[in-house]
Formats: sequence, structure tokens, C-alpha cells
Amino acid sequence: MRTKLFITSTLLIFFLVNTSYGQSFVFRVLASKGANQVKKGQSGETVPLKTGATLMSGDELIAASGAYIGLMHKTGRTIEVRNPGITKITDLETKLANSKSSVANKYAKFVMNKMSEGEGDLSSNYRKNMKATGAVERATSSASLKVLLPSSVDVLNTEAIIRWEGTEEVLDASYIVSIKNIFDEEIFNAETAKTSLNINFNDENLANERLVILNVQVKDNEDIKSGDYGIKRMSSDDAASINENLQALKSEISEDSPLNNLIFASFYEENNLILDAMTQYEKAVLASPDVEDFKTLYDDFLVKNGLQ
Repeated sequence: MRTKLFITSTLLIFFLVNTSYGQSFVFRVLASKGANQVKKGQSGETVPLKTGATLMSGDELIAASGAYIGLMHKTGRTIEVRNPGITKITDLETKLANSKSSVANKYAKFVMNKMSEGEGDLSSNYRKNMKATGAVERATSSASLKVLLPSSVDVLNTEAIIRWEGTEEVLDASYIVSIKNIFDEEIFNAETAKTSLNINFNDENLANERLVILNVQVKDNEDIKSGDYGIKRMSSDDAASINENLQALKSEISEDSPLNNLIFASFYEENNLILDAMTQYEKAVLASPDVEDFKTLYDDFLVKNGLQ
């Protein structure tokens, strides 16, 4: 009887220990702005919330005033916490209880891997290993403006955000973005005081063009300009398989949020759609400009692809 009791007690302890230490995480922190903390469910200890940290079911978030916390569930779903005060991880789980994910999980893990590669210094690996070589060919010229694009690039979507690096030669400059067709005829022209421009390829002057050439110059100064960049719209046949997977991804994460922008950026990057990926990074940064983690991920993407 004593032997049976000893065996039963031993098995119970073994089960409890393995349940405690073998429990997988529920959320991973993708971004955190503010002096946020987490109260650990197992120990009761309160520690600073760090990007890349994992959260368990019994944990509680303590968000500071003006905080932003971006979380990714183990299924690939994303959720944001903006309200100050205490939020239980179990409550966040409940919100996502009916969520199913398969395609999104793949790209969520892609984002998570990016976060963990540079733990402590998010961009260190990319900067050390990729800055010299780059993954794409950049336009080469003596141009004094650099558009953050490969010399030629495919685009899937009708919307794209084009960004370039300004010049110190002209302060408070305005820029002219010009797009020509293959016959060297200008078919689009826009002026902006920013160093980026949102372009709609369904514009009446662009909709029928498969390949266009883009350049940027400082207004009233033709000597300060970029090189030429070719942008080719993908045909429906070329994009068929990509669109099929894209629709599956959209069915799982239809909500527009900075975190979901990162997932879509990963999808486009995997399919070598650099401009579409850049546009998603731009959207994430524009939506939450004070979240440094988004800027760092975008910067890593540019370095990885030889654009910075």
C-alpha cells in the first residue's frame, strides 16, 4: 500500500512539474512603447515588458499611460493593447478563442524569427551580414537622389508607396515624381514636399501600362535627381498562384492594423514582391510612427534587400 502511494505521489509530482515547465507560450511581444510591465503568473514577479518576450496564460500586462503593445498569438493572429492599466492574458485569449489560422501562422513565425534574430539589437545580424552584398540590384548612377527600390521591380497591388532619400544640397526642397511609358513619354507627374508618394496604378494615366519608368528630381533643379527605376505590373496569369495564397491570408487576417501589415509584408517579401512589401512596412510605420520596433524591422528589411 505504501509502495503504491509512493508511486502515485511520484507520478503526480512528475506530471505537475512537466505541465509547469512544458507549457508553451500564448503570445509573443512584437512591439512595446512606454514603460510597460508584465506580472508573471507563476512567480508573481513584475518585470519590464520587452520586445520578443513570451507571455503565458496566467500573466498580466500592466500598460503605462499612452502605451502601445503589439502581440502575436501562437496561431499567428495579432492583437493590440493601448488602454493603460491591467490586462489579463486570459482575457486576450478569449477574444481570439474563435480564431483559426494556418496560413497566417506561417508568416507570423517569419516575423517572430526576425525579432529573435536580433535580440538585444534587432538589426545587428542583417547589418553585419547583408549590408555589403544586398539581395537585389540597385539602380546605379551618379544620381544625388536615391529611390528605395531595386533598379527593376514587379508590383502586384494597385497601391504602392514610393520613398526616396532627400538631399542635404537643398533645404526644404519640393520634389517632382515623374513616370514615363516605354516610349519615354511622361504619363504621370506629381509634386510633393515629402520624401515619399502614394501611387495608384489604377490612375487613368497608368492603368493601361504594364511597364513604367519612374524617377524623382528636386523641383526647379534638374541636376539633383534620381536614376530611372522600372516598375512592372504583374499580369493576372503571373500572379494567379500568389493571389490564391494571398486571398487565403486575407481571409484569416482581414483587419487592417500595423501588426497585420507586418505579416503581409512578410508574405510579399517571400514572394519577392519588394515594392508591395515596402508599402506594407510604410503603412505600419505611418500608423504608429512612435513605435521604434516597426521602424527597426523596416530598416532591417531595407538592409537585407540592399536598399540602404
